[in-house]
Amino acid sequence: MGKKKKLEKFAAITSYPNVFEHGQAPKGKWETAFEKKQPLVLELACGKGEYTIGLAGLYPDRNYVGVDIKGNRIWRGATTALENEMKNVAFLRCQIARINDYFEPGEVNEIWITFPDPQPREGKAKKRLTHPMFLNRYFSLAGKPIIINLKTDSDLLYQFTLETIAEYSDLQLLISNNDIYNWDERPKELNIKTFYENMWQEKGIKSKYIRFQINAIVPWNKTASESEETPRLPEGNQ
Repeated sequence: MGKKKKLEKFAAITSYPNVFEHGQAPKGKWETAFEKKQPLVLELACGKGEYTIGLAGLYPDRNYVGVDIKGNRIWRGATTALENEMKNVAFLRCQIARINDYFEPGEVNEIWITFPDPQPREGKAKKRLTHPMFLNRYFSLAGKPIIINLKTDSDLLYQFTLETIAEYSDLQLLISNNDIYNWDERPKELNIKTFYENMWQEKGIKSKYIRFQINAIVPWNKTASESEETPRLPEGNQ
């Protein structure tokens, strides 16, 4: 995509009523962003918003916020939502590492993480969106046990997440499947496909799914540098 097109999309979303950026998000009052007050679900690393849109269509009794840092990608989902008059969809442009700046504890009921960057480089584990540092942020958003859904094409992130869940008693594995399209009993929400998922599937890369619950803050051992650092992530779909 050319620079001019990207700039046009960035300019467009600044006027969209369903897109929020820094200083605009209704922290503590997210119900005002929607037609009805309903349980709030986040999609992190939402990219073009296909999953946010798909979930909102399947479950009109819930409100959805797609979160990503790339405004030109958010534009696609936000435009689709407006064109289809979807009243239970919004988008937030922000760094996921700063997610707690935009929601009050107790506002969020569930989280989807869809095809995030698996951060494969050695030493980058703490930037993975299922690292305990992030899991503690998600628990704080809910202020109570919260369900996390991970859909990924990365074997590394899939195994890392399963190992993390197994390591901490306050994390509860509910479902895992390493080849969801060969799973006859898969939940209907897993049939939603993103642009990038279709692309990788054509290359024979399998989609994987983990559903788990965070029941409490995870007491993981942080170094001084990790406790002070807020990682800046290359967010959005791969």
